[in-house]
Amino acid sequence: MMQYYLYFKAFHIFGFVSWFAGLFYLVRIFVYHAEANDKPEQLREDWKKQFTLMSWRVYKIILNPGMMITWTFGLLMLGSNPAILNQNWIKVKLVLLVLLTGYHLYCKTIIKKQEKGETTYSSFQFRLLNELPTLFLLAIVLLAVIKDVLNFVYLFAGIMVFGVLLFAIAKAYKNRRTK
Repeated sequence: MMQYYLYFKAFHIFGFVSWFAGLFYLVRIFVYHAEANDKPEQLREDWKKQFTLMSWRVYKIILNPGMMITWTFGLLMLGSNPAILNQNWIKVKLVLLVLLTGYHLYCKTIIKKQEKGETTYSSFQFRLLNELPTLFLLAIVLLAVIKDVLNFVYLFAGIMVFGVLLFAIAKAYKNRRTK
């Protein structure tokens, strides 16, 4: 199986690129869905129906396949080179992937709530939620490249600072838009 390792890696990269693209797009649709509340009633209902339809399509056509491809080919990489499991960085990466999968599933609950007409978050809160995959992506990619868990502690602190910076930028953008 080792001869296929690079193919597994290529498809793993394709999967996570698709998965993250879907995560970024889906939560952006949530932003627009929340902003539809500010529209006149007839427009509001039509737009919410359209955004719900778009959300389900992104979830089923982009997110789910991207996640499945990522997990499948990642596990095939581990199966073809099980020695990787002896390294600490992969254990941290797997924890991050489990958390990201939880985020993915949480997005599905948001679609269901929006479909029922239940209020979830404001557009600003969705904008902040949309930054979470950015932090996951940064952490996972840096960890996979650097492969040093001790330095990952410092890296994680840097990612948290980056997250605070993203929050500050989002807050400033919101304040600028409301003026």
